[in-house]
Amino acid sequence: MSDQPQNVRIEDGVFLGFVLLVSVGFALVIEPFFAAILWGVIAAILFGPVNQNLLRQMPGRRNSAAGLTLLLIVAVVILPAIILAVALVQEATLFYGKVQSGEINIAHTFYQFQARLPDWASAMLARVGITNFATVREALSQGIANSFRSVAAQVFQIGQSAFSFFVALSVTLYLTFFLLRDGPALAARLDRAAPLRSTHRRALMEQFVVVTRATIKGSVVVAIVQGMIGGIVFWALGLQGPLLWGVLMGCFSLIPAVGTGLVWVPVALYLLATGAVVKGIILIVCGLFIIGMIDNLLRPILVGRDTRIPDYVVLITTLGGIDMFGFNGIVIGPVIAALFIATWNIVTRMRTGNGIEGPLTQEEPLPPAPAP
Repeated sequence: MSDQPQNVRIEDGVFLGFVLLVSVGFALVIEPFFAAILWGVIAAILFGPVNQNLLRQMPGRRNSAAGLTLLLIVAVVILPAIILAVALVQEATLFYGKVQSGEINIAHTFYQFQARLPDWASAMLARVGITNFATVREALSQGIANSFRSVAAQVFQIGQSAFSFFVALSVTLYLTFFLLRDGPALAARLDRAAPLRSTHRRALMEQFVVVTRATIKGSVVVAIVQGMIGGIVFWALGLQGPLLWGVLMGCFSLIPAVGTGLVWVPVALYLLATGAVVKGIILIVCGLFIIGMIDNLLRPILVGRDTRIPDYVVLITTLGGIDMFGFNGIVIGPVIAALFIATWNIVTRMRTGNGIEGPLTQEEPLPPAPAP
């Protein structure tokens, strides 16, 4: 009889190893569709409230509610994104053609910029070692030409990978439908299966949902609005490639602290240096008081106090997430940061005996110093 507990421990250890092995194998099998699964989960989280409202209107008809929600996702998100991507490829190809034909002369443009620099600016560049403008101009022209040549070369590859894209999109929509329909039941099953205390499980799952929604609403929506307004401003000023510039501003606005200024500030300086003073001033005013203020106005409305991750953490984790996971890192980076902070806040509250109630991403107060 004394050997029975030991045998049970061995069997439990073997079973635990088998569980880990099967879980790793399952992760490897679905790894090619990681992005599709991620965005399916995100879509289900974002549009879950819409699906719940439809269920209240048509109780017991889960398939119909999930189908209508999926149609809404296609109409509001998928179709506009595809149309924008096609228009962007066409504009980038057209812009590259103008560079190739000489209609847009990068070298001449840089020469104009150099010739109009004031003496103090030329002296400042000389102090930092930038004196050979011909070499800089040639390198800049070659670099821009190579960049657009690479963009044009990618068009053919995009066509080749169109089938893979539509397969991934189909997987995303298919998964989203079932997550919308069966999401609460799946969440309850995951809650029962996770080897954590119930309070910890629920806190982390709630934090995952809250931060995912806040990241999308507070970053992607703001990026879309900033990019759209920036493109309209560039179009109104008669600048080349307003759609291209607008998309660039939308992408850079996902990076905290610097944002759209990486695009419109150099363009405004170029306009001022080449004599288009009025256009330059208009672009600066719009950049500072319209494009730049959108983040300060919209983000609190969209996010509220759902998440309180420090800006420097958002910046580092967004850049790190993009470096590791590509475009998907925009969401993955901040979510991992929020779960990291929430987990350590749980540990802190357990150690201090304060429980784990309340927002888990806010900074925890330091415990009082012991009395001497």
